[in-house]
Amino acid sequence: MTTAPDRYFAELADALRAAGVPQEQIDATVEDLRGHLSGTGAHPEEEFGPAAAFAARLGGLAPLPGEPDDRAESWTWTADLFNDRRMLAVHGDQGWEVESLDPLGRFVCRRPSTATLRWEYRREVIGAGRRAKVLAELEPEGWEPCGEWLVYGYFKRPRAATAGPAGSLDARPAAPRRWLFLSRRGKAALAVWAVVVGAATAACFIGTLGTGGLAITIALASMFSALFTSHLETARGQVDQERPSSS
Repeated sequence: MTTAPDRYFAELADALRAAGVPQEQIDATVEDLRGHLSGTGAHPEEEFGPAAAFAARLGGLAPLPGEPDDRAESWTWTADLFNDRRMLAVHGDQGWEVESLDPLGRFVCRRPSTATLRWEYRREVIGAGRRAKVLAELEPEGWEPCGEWLVYGYFKRPRAATAGPAGSLDARPAAPRRWLFLSRRGKAALAVWAVVVGAATAACFIGTLGTGGLAITIALASMFSALFTSHLETARGQVDQERPSSS
């Protein structure tokens, strides 16, 4: 007996197949969606909307997971906490997908040679036991984790998930030559760090500060700079969140 969900997913599969999505990807997508519905108990059309429109939002834009691409571009870059979200929006609009953050807090990105996806990103505070709550709120909306730094978690999703065909990339811009994107406050914090470390290095050479003292000074300066930057950005985020409620 054919049920309403069966008919819905059959229509969805036909629409994805017509859009050129490989059968393997269609089967995996339908299986994931069925698993989601089994946990919610909702009707697929109520959960996802009409099958044809939902297929257009999914599109045939994403390559199969793990699909080899010898011509894929790789790029690693970084920004301070005052500038990271803006630059993620800029680079995501150019088709760069963040795969992870390395131990230095740099965004490790990849862009397939056939890139047709624009990506959107968001950053959330996940420290102090907030991880499970944030994941529970974001995952149903299609967000997936792509890296962590300090108390922050970064999330990504294809823009096509919300914008449909408008989320596709028409032309692939050249890879940026820069790798460091600092805001004015980030540059000021870096300048203070450089002055402190420079003074400690000079004291080490003069003999008033030993090698161990130099290492401790650099570590403390780096830690203070990171924590102070994080504090400023978190405080600004709290102000931004309170502003709409006060109005």
